[in-house]
Amino acid sequence: MPTDSSALFAISVAAELAELPIQNLRVYERRGLLAPARTPGGTRLYSQADIVLLRRIAALLTQGLNLAGIRRVLELEREVDRLRARLGG
Repeated sequence: MPTDSSALFAISVAAELAELPIQNLRVYERRGLLAPARTPGGTRLYSQADIVLLRRIAALLTQGLNLAGIRRVLELEREVDRLRARLGG
């Protein structure tokens, strides 16, 4: 059974699932907001976790943040998750 981090989706499917243009996914990758898996031939493969992240990015954009701000928010959210895990809750 695939996990949330299993890379399953081609870029066209990921864009459709996230309701974003394909070009946006490429931009977000170039800006370091996400890092999809790659096949040996270089094809991007997205996981369910990547789709969730893409939706989070879209939500932050609608709130008025730019990509640099979104990167910082995502970094802080990951840090909060790490600290919660360390504290056991």
